[in-house]
Amino acid sequence: MSLAFYAMHSTFSDPGELGGHYAGLPRDPARLARIARDLIVHRVEGGLFDHTHPHDRLHNDAETRYIDDILRLLVARNDAPLHMRREVGDRFVGTCRDFSLLHCSFLRQAGIPARIRSGFADYFGSDGFHCDHVVTEYWDEERGWLFADAQLADPGITAHWNVDFDPVDVPRDRFLVAGKAWRAIREGGADPRAFGLHPPEEGPFWGERFVAGNIRLDLAALNKVETLLWDEWGMDEGKPGTPLSEAARELYDRAAQVAGDEVPFDEARALFTEDDTLRTPKTVLCSAPYNGPSQVTLR
Repeated sequence: MSLAFYAMHSTFSDPGELGGHYAGLPRDPARLARIARDLIVHRVEGGLFDHTHPHDRLHNDAETRYIDDILRLLVARNDAPLHMRREVGDRFVGTCRDFSLLHCSFLRQAGIPARIRSGFADYFGSDGFHCDHVVTEYWDEERGWLFADAQLADPGITAHWNVDFDPVDVPRDRFLVAGKAWRAIREGGADPRAFGLHPPEEGPFWGERFVAGNIRLDLAALNKVETLLWDEWGMDEGKPGTPLSEAARELYDRAAQVAGDEVPFDEARALFTEDDTLRTPKTVLCSAPYNGPSQVTLR
């Protein structure tokens, strides 16, 4: 049942009336990852492509939650078939979530079970810091669930980060799903300062509170609610960088058992459905990095 669930679109991954643009796309996960990579440029990658993102795209593209709206932007900028590589100026200016959700959408459209996973990657540097990141997890008939990082699918980007693995077979010790990162801190003695959006000296978005937020995002994605990374709900009271309450720690201890490498499907569904803190409400607080906070009602 779980494979059938993940082979079907969510509200977020459904191309809707733009689905005709998927006609002729390959089924191969690696080729689909490269196609997604060539349609999107990350907000922080302008320098890598010797390109300056227009102000409005830098601020607004990545506030686009739904694949049909992302496709509308792409087609308006360049209506060529999706498999054709876009010049950087024609691409959607997004984040890791957008690479992964588009890849996931392609896979689901092809009937391949796929889901996005929130967690922490150690390959965007060499200092041991685990950076906030999102990848696609897809079903391989021979090997089971595999991680794919469509953001790395351009060889130039792979080389820039000195990545020494196949982008559609990311090792599970290089990308830690949020629950696994939480357990590494709580049970394995890992330094919470080594997990976050950035190291502690650069701001408050690190440590157990940030990892807990990623568990919430990951559990939602496992239930096919693939929100923006800065959509917030069910937060334990407190400022970024401050410790969680013991009650919150106990809740995330439970959630981390579900949002790990092995996902007990029925438990993931039940926990998300039944817990008011973890379940995504209809209206979320969007703390947009450039545009500031606002209340957003989801579809």
